[in-house]
Amino acid sequence: MSHLEGVVLCREAQVSALQSLFGERHHFSFPSIFIYGHTASGKTYVTQTLLKTLELPHVFVNCVECFTLRLLLEQILNTLSRLSSSEAECPTEITCETFNDFVRLFKQVTNTENLKDQTVYIVLDKAEYLRDMEANLLPGFLRLQELTDRNVTVIFLSEIIWEKFRPNTGCFEPFVLYFPDYSIGNLQKILSHDHPPEYSADFYAAYINILLGVFYTVCRDLKELRHLAVLNFPKYCEPVVKGEAGERDTRKLWRNIEPHLKKAMQTVYLREISSSQWEKLQKDDTDPGQLKGLSAYTHVELPYYSKFILIAAYLASYNPARTDRRFFLKTSNHLLGPKPFPLDRLLAILYSIVDSRVAPTANIFSQITSLVTLQLLTLVGHDDQLDGPKYKCTVSLDFIRAIARTVNFDIIKYLYDFL
Repeated sequence: MSHLEGVVLCREAQVSALQSLFGERHHFSFPSIFIYGHTASGKTYVTQTLLKTLELPHVFVNCVECFTLRLLLEQILNTLSRLSSSEAECPTEITCETFNDFVRLFKQVTNTENLKDQTVYIVLDKAEYLRDMEANLLPGFLRLQELTDRNVTVIFLSEIIWEKFRPNTGCFEPFVLYFPDYSIGNLQKILSHDHPPEYSADFYAAYINILLGVFYTVCRDLKELRHLAVLNFPKYCEPVVKGEAGERDTRKLWRNIEPHLKKAMQTVYLREISSSQWEKLQKDDTDPGQLKGLSAYTHVELPYYSKFILIAAYLASYNPARTDRRFFLKTSNHLLGPKPFPLDRLLAILYSIVDSRVAPTANIFSQITSLVTLQLLTLVGHDDQLDGPKYKCTVSLDFIRAIARTVNFDIIKYLYDFL
């Protein structure tokens, strides 16, 4: 545990809970564990780190990559086959068509000296995609220990709650473990842990404190914040490198970095330009808008569902509600400007144009909030006390066309023609 504390920060309670569930290598563990939490809350990292550090036999599968039943089952079996084989052996590739075949082959693969006396862990990342596969798959994984009579634990990693998974026919209930979002104190500790060796820990911690003060209100994603920290640190160090300030001259360092971070809010966070372009702008000290080919939002790269949300918002702004049933019939309302629309209408259009089943998770609502923060949507308030929030889409038709081009889906292609 002491070694893990230096590798996995701010997740002591979750690590302790998982270690208790795992027990000793030869003990039967809990048949299934369901771990959920928002993006970048440490679910995958903690699980992988714990299994690798404890040297437990495990298979890690991403359900986005293994998007069919056959790919998923064969990936698990072939990885286990390599784990159970010696270095001199070259195991043959296993083919598997059905879950019944998987149970039979799983018994054979795990009946070796390397695996039969210890728990085998199967980790299914992005487990929400299992709901789109065969109906017997999720219940089968939940009861895999019972079906195979083997010491196996299936770990599900997901961004949505267990209640959205539970099959209607009933199933074995997993142990549910929640990973909360990192607090600002947690982010400060984790990001400060990455300080470059040529600078003191206090100096880098002061920089992280400034960075979080600017970006925390609009971005809680640890991966994004870590990227921003690495990208903007050279500018923060510039006065120290030039000998114009010391590491303790916090006020002077802040005055130097403040306009730079405000500029970064409009560029790197939206991914309008690449890291190499941003570094060039740092050296030239020019405005991002002066970069050739860069318009205000033309090259913006938004999260996947944010693209659909923004397209749905644009359609809701420029089309009367009565035309929704006619699949957004083209009108000349663009000349009249955007009109406000309620949240439920935005979500209804979103669910009709997205190319997969979308659960109304906190992730969707947080992306709507981010679009408001980025001023791509405008919150226009309430018509009365009974109404929910109303929004307007503030982007141009050209911007919506650019977003639609990046989404590979037939309805979006049709909407692009419509727009």
